[in-house]
Amino acid sequence: MASEIREFIVNAPPEKVWSVIGDFANGPMLTSPGFYSDCRLEQPDVRAMTLAADGTVLHERLVARDEQARRIVWAWIDDKVEHDNGSMQVFPEGETGSRVVWIHDTLPNELAERIVAPGMDQSIPIMQSALATSPEEA
Repeated sequence: MASEIREFIVNAPPEKVWSVIGDFANGPMLTSPGFYSDCRLEQPDVRAMTLAADGTVLHERLVARDEQARRIVWAWIDDKVEHDNGSMQVFPEGETGSRVVWIHDTLPNELAERIVAPGMDQSIPIMQSALATSPEEA
């Protein structure tokens, strides 16, 4: 199984970052403006996200959400996917920042190489910018 792990720093307090990342229904649109063109709940625990680049619709199921640990877990639902588990967790970083740990385990391995890893790498700078506290908010 391929496991992609990324960590990144956000210039915003963990409570603010978690309020967006932990929002299963709206989080993708708020964290990644321009990366997704739509995100909607199809069931209380299943979201459909449309990629802005090509209109591909991805479906994900909410697996777990832990408010105290600031951790959310989801699974990609697709006929091509044998197994999938993605998670994000928010930690304090310094006095005013956050560290986000994003882990994504996928089978078959080539999906991680072809889709998951590039998607993570493309969206991280977008997320850092979208989640950062503006000088007016500081």
